[in-house]
Amino acid sequence: MKTEITWHGHAGFSIKNGISTLVDPFFSGNPLAKASAEDVKADLILVTHGHFDHAGDAVKIAKKNQSPIVCSFELSEIIKKEQVETIDINPGGTIEYKGVRATAVPAIHSSSYNGLYAGEAMGYIIDNKDIKIYHGGDTTFFTDMELIGSVYNPDIAMVPIGGHYTMDVDGAVEALKLLKVKNAIPMHYNTFPPIKADPVEFQKKAEKLGIVVTIPEIEKTFKA
Repeated sequence: MKTEITWHGHAGFSIKNGISTLVDPFFSGNPLAKASAEDVKADLILVTHGHFDHAGDAVKIAKKNQSPIVCSFELSEIIKKEQVETIDINPGGTIEYKGVRATAVPAIHSSSYNGLYAGEAMGYIIDNKDIKIYHGGDTTFFTDMELIGSVYNPDIAMVPIGGHYTMDVDGAVEALKLLKVKNAIPMHYNTFPPIKADPVEFQKKAEKLGIVVTIPEIEKTFKA
C-alpha cells in the first residue's frame, strides 16, 4: 500500500496518497501539538463535528491551502460565512474530490461551533482507491457499527479510546468487534486530563481478537 498517514495528535490525521486529506485539524490550543496550522498542507479537509478540538483550525488551514471543508449541513452554513469553500454532507452521503471518496456515517455525540448548534456528529469512510479508512469521530460504540463494517469493509479503523466524552478502551474494543476490522489506530486520548488512557492496554486487548493496532507518534508519518 502507498498511503501515508500522519497523526497530528487528538483526532487529527493527514492521509496522503496523491492528495492530502486532513481530518479534524486541532493545533491551536492543543497541548500535545508538535506542528502548527501554518505548517500543514491539505487538499481536502474533513470535519466530523463542530467542537473546537476537531474543527478548531479548519477555516485557517482551508484559507491557507484553498481547500474545501467537508462537514455537516448546519456546520457548513456557519463556517462558509468565514469566506471558505464548504461541501455540506450528512450521514449516508458521499462526496468525491480528486479521486478520494468520503462517505459520512453516524456517530453518537453532540456538535456545536462557537456556541451554535452544528448539526449531527459524524464519522467518515475515506477511500482513496488504495485503502479504506474508518475515522469514527467522537463516538461511543453502537450496534450500527456492524453495518458500517459489513457495507464499507474498512481496512483500518481510527477509534477514540479516551473515555469521558467518547468510548474508553473497552468500548473501543467493542467497536472493533462490531466493525470486524483487521487493523486499528487509537485516537482522542491523553490530550487533556479527563481523557487519559493507555494505548498499550488497547493494543493488547485488541490483539487478543487478532486485530493489529498501530500506536502512532505525533507527527511521525507511517505507511498504512
